Amino acid sequence: MKALKYLLVKEYKQMFRGYLIPALFVLVPFALTNLVPRIATQEVSNLDIAVIDNDRSSVSKRLTEKISTSKFFNFQSLCGNYIEAYDLLQRGDVDFIITIENGIEKNLYREGTAKMMLSVNSVNGMKGGLGNNYLTQIIMQYTKELNEETGYSMASPMNIRPRFLFNSQLDYKPYMIPALMSLGLILLMGFLPALNMVSEKEKGTIEQINVTPVGRLEFILSKLIPYWTVGLFIVGFSMLLAWKIHNVVPAGSIFLVFLFAVVYIMTVSALGIIVANYSDTMRQAAMMMFFFIIIFALTSGLVSPVSSMPDWAQEITRLNPVRYIIAALREIFLKGSTFTQLLPQFIPLCIYGLVTMTCAVFSYQKKQ
Repeated sequence: MKALKYLLVKEYKQMFRGYLIPALFVLVPFALTNLVPRIATQEVSNLDIAVIDNDRSSVSKRLTEKISTSKFFNFQSLCGNYIEAYDLLQRGDVDFIITIENGIEKNLYREGTAKMMLSVNSVNGMKGGLGNNYLTQIIMQYTKELNEETGYSMASPMNIRPRFLFNSQLDYKPYMIPALMSLGLILLMGFLPALNMVSEKEKGTIEQINVTPVGRLEFILSKLIPYWTVGLFIVGFSMLLAWKIHNVVPAGSIFLVFLFAVVYIMTVSALGIIVANYSDTMRQAAMMMFFFIIIFALTSGLVSPVSSMPDWAQEITRLNPVRYIIAALREIFLKGSTFTQLLPQFIPLCIYGLVTMTCAVFSYQKKQ
């Protein structure tokens, strides 16, 4: 046991030799205990809603006001017809459309019942189901208030007929599988290039490359291209498994799935190379990649909808490439969105890929 204290001194010196690992000792607990409980909330809020008021009576106007003042809904538009409102839903500007039929006030006071139609964007089944429940509670409370004010005894509350668009069964699998595909790609296409390159540093074999006339771009591409091909195989194999096991297939173009996957794989693999360029050991590279993966996963919409996060957290997620690939794949799988509709995801992902590839090449230094 005499050598124990010397071994402990050596381990502590090695642990605090660089700045990376001590920094992670501070950043990871901070993120997990402070940021994550604020971001990964299970409450669904900030649901965007459009109202079609065909009655334009005092009853319908009061109902619209109640919905707009609710903490769960953001009132976006008072539309003149369903086509206008559905266009907002298709573009993703609203999540719910409530159609108030003509004659609702007269029917309430004469027959004690009234009918409305609720159209729900159920790409996110949990979000659609909870939003439907929230809206039902608002309408039930409003019906109770009308009973107390007028003295009428309504036979039943307003009859709401939901239309769950894009995911009529409210099945979580078509919503979750694209996110899991994205997470799997960053785990493999990000980790493996980083660990592979750092292992060469530890073995000393990379020094043999450094004394050759091979350029930085050629060397980086030789490290990345094999992983790009493997990544495309993983995408295709994942879609095959989703089809055979869960009967989940893209509603849109498979070509678009691979197009987004190519840009995303280039981005995360280049990120792995950047981490390797600034890491001296495999342990450093693994811990740094693990830190980035946790932050990317929690701020990507995988755990909770981005719209339910605080405003400052939503702005931070714009720097997260996983957010864009998850949103794009979900819209392709569930809505069958076209390339034009997916440009808000494609353009930032391309910019992120260009920046990371450039940094991967120029951060690699050949040392003689």
